[in-house]
Amino acid sequence: MVKYLRRHIVVFFSVIGPGFITAMVDNDAGGIYTYSQAGARWGYLPLWTLLPITLLLIVTQEMCSRMGAVTGKGLSDLIREEFGLRVTFLMMAALVATNLANLAANFAGIATSLELFHVSRYISVPLGAAAVWLLVVKGTYRTVEKVFLFACALYVCYIISGILVRPNWTEAAIYSVRPVLMLDPAYITIVIGIVGTSIAPWMQFYLQAAVVEKGITAKEYAESRIEVIVGCVAMAVIAFFIIVACAGGIWTHSPRDITNAAEAALGLRPFGDYAFLLFAAGLFNASLFAACIQPLSTAYTVCEGLGFEAGVDRRFREAPIFYWLYTLLVVAGAGAVLLPGLPLVKVILWSQVINGILLPFVLVFMILLVNRKKLMGEWTNSRAYNAVGWLAVAILIGMTLALLGITARDLLARP
Repeated sequence: MVKYLRRHIVVFFSVIGPGFITAMVDNDAGGIYTYSQAGARWGYLPLWTLLPITLLLIVTQEMCSRMGAVTGKGLSDLIREEFGLRVTFLMMAALVATNLANLAANFAGIATSLELFHVSRYISVPLGAAAVWLLVVKGTYRTVEKVFLFACALYVCYIISGILVRPNWTEAAIYSVRPVLMLDPAYITIVIGIVGTSIAPWMQFYLQAAVVEKGITAKEYAESRIEVIVGCVAMAVIAFFIIVACAGGIWTHSPRDITNAAEAALGLRPFGDYAFLLFAAGLFNASLFAACIQPLSTAYTVCEGLGFEAGVDRRFREAPIFYWLYTLLVVAGAGAVLLPGLPLVKVILWSQVINGILLPFVLVFMILLVNRKKLMGEWTNSRAYNAVGWLAVAILIGMTLALLGITARDLLARP
């Protein structure tokens, strides 16, 4: 028994990385802003979304990691092989556009977090972009993964910050399990944004590619599955504390919209410098972390879809398209933040909403692929997994249609 447990623990720590990193990086600058906005504007009401989101995140991440371990191929690679190049190209185009907005949001997070300490964005953003580029281009997969896992540990800043604010824990507990539905366009938008930032389409592509590059196979999959679940739960805990911190620190005293995640940090300053500093430090860490992952995910997606060599363990000359695309994405994302007049707040929030709109289409491909016996053999989905997946697709499409309908109605009602 002891030997059995020891073996599983050793295998678990050997496979830890892809699932945990993917889930945690989901709390990026766009995610932090969306959760902060939810707490500052709506208080504890949106907390109920985290339970179904965590369930759906576990199901989607588990499907992707299972496909990667069993097939040894990335998600866009499988979509191209099974559905053709045209479908893959359209999916990649949508993902690249969305991920560029997400990447700009993360460089905006780097800028705004350091501007709280009087560091100009014209210094912080170029230095951040250079650090991101050097880490991935000059490092190996093992080195990069260790840095990412260290960055994951720093998310504890949000837990401590939320505790220091001393929110209403009873109210937080009640609304964590009590669904609150309203036909308010702003509320529906923030709920879709929470879904989109918590289960972003790019995550599925990155996770499956990372599982393949790490070399995880069906033999180690049991431990990899646990790692995925642990990462999803940890992500939800961090999101909970961000919403609670802003509900207790901002909504309780003056409910309002916030312009960026840095404003959320300032809103916590009356509760002490530690609450403010930890929230700001968490924002910087999350933004820099995600600025590495998101262009990496996009480069993986495009190169797999078009059949080019991809992977952090390959050198620049071995995978030039992969690294040049990564470089262009980093430059474009950082450059967008330095452009005068760019409405960063709208870019950040709507990038998360677009994630939520695009997600059901990615889920459809995932569910169809994971149920193909010629690909997965005995590893196809159970009925429960399929039920959760298809229900999520239906609900997300329904929410998107509801948002469009209410927005159209309000536009038509204007004089």
